[in-house]
Amino acid sequence: MAIKKFKPITPSLRHMTVLKSDEITKHEPEKSLLATLKKNAGRNSQGSITVRHRGGGAKRKYRIIDFKRDKDQIPAKVAGIEYDPNRSANIALLHYVDGEKRYILAPNGLKVGDVIFSGEGSDIKVGNCLKLKDMPVGTLVHNIELKEGKGGQMVRSAGTSAQLMAKEGKNALLRLPSGETRYVNINCKATIGQVGNLDHENVTIGKAGRKRHMGIRPTVRGSVMNPNDHPHGGGEGRSPIGRPSPVTPWGKPALGYKTRKKKKASNKMIVSKRKK
Repeated sequence: MAIKKFKPITPSLRHMTVLKSDEITKHEPEKSLLATLKKNAGRNSQGSITVRHRGGGAKRKYRIIDFKRDKDQIPAKVAGIEYDPNRSANIALLHYVDGEKRYILAPNGLKVGDVIFSGEGSDIKVGNCLKLKDMPVGTLVHNIELKEGKGGQMVRSAGTSAQLMAKEGKNALLRLPSGETRYVNINCKATIGQVGNLDHENVTIGKAGRKRHMGIRPTVRGSVMNPNDHPHGGGEGRSPIGRPSPVTPWGKPALGYKTRKKKKASNKMIVSKRKK
């Protein structure tokens, strides 16, 4: 998908870019696969803000995505590629021969009219979904399950893919987009190919209004606050933060501090950590 630039007739348009909708073939979503999406603006059930800088944004409906791909051995025809406001990737509408319709993440190279399958015996072809044990080593995959039958949880963002490096006993070794290599149960499913919409990461937001449309409110730096509002606050003029490392407004370490639990059970599945 190509990137569109604008004539700089205003300061905000000078650097702003958007994605062209060349790949989008269907602009109206399938009504039977829509669900209401309630806004909570970063607040919990008591109304307190638990996630800052959230609120507002354009109204949108949730598209129900088939992450499980559990309709095995039933051919499905790609009826259209659609935009999804809830994720970076585009989605593909599938029409199964038994009349059912489902959305999946649209892999790079999937086109309208293609027929895809899931389950044992499916071809090694973009869009098909198989268990890791049925794929050859070196295959690029996405939408990978962590637990058998739970549905894809890893590698779902636009432009991402993982590579099947080896198969050892009951586990498969995968190299993830972060550079981490880890074991996944060999009976877990994954979809072949790379997630589409590759140029998503190259888009320049360009103006504050686009962030507000996404539901993201302004962030104020702690160093410009008062001491009673933030640990970085106070001082005369532009003062340093006055601490060995940056912290959150509540004094917890931030910016680079590792929060993963050292005794987490799944640590034994990680062979090498992600790139620094």
